[in-house]
Amino acid sequence: MTNILWMSGFIIACLLFYRFALPRLKKFDENNIERINQQAQDRHDPNAHIRHALDVAAQQVEEVQEIKTGPASHYLFEAQVYASRDEAEEMRARSVAVVAHRFYEDLPAALMGREKPSNLSARERASSHWKSKIH
Repeated sequence: MTNILWMSGFIIACLLFYRFALPRLKKFDENNIERINQQAQDRHDPNAHIRHALDVAAQQVEEVQEIKTGPASHYLFEAQVYASRDEAEEMRARSVAVVAHRFYEDLPAALMGREKPSNLSARERASSHWKSKIH
């Protein structure tokens, strides 16, 4: 009798895995394939860095939030209320552009301050940096 209960529990667990976990794993795999294909295309695209800078900037800027007040809808972005989503999205796009522009403004200084690549690992570089600060 216990073998039947264990077998039915195992079958139910397999069915639950097939129903809920497998679609998520397939979606994860599809996202990875899409990312790998995008990286392969980016190797040949000279303007890919601009798209990546805008993507990173878009992650750093908050999303537009919809606020319903009775029958009317308002849109909130960076503590400003807008009457239409288009206005709020335009302000968000401007903020994303400002963040990306700041990245490109800071890039030459960051590249000039960069040291020659060393054979040390990141851990070894960090420990040597802290050792020089302590002594």
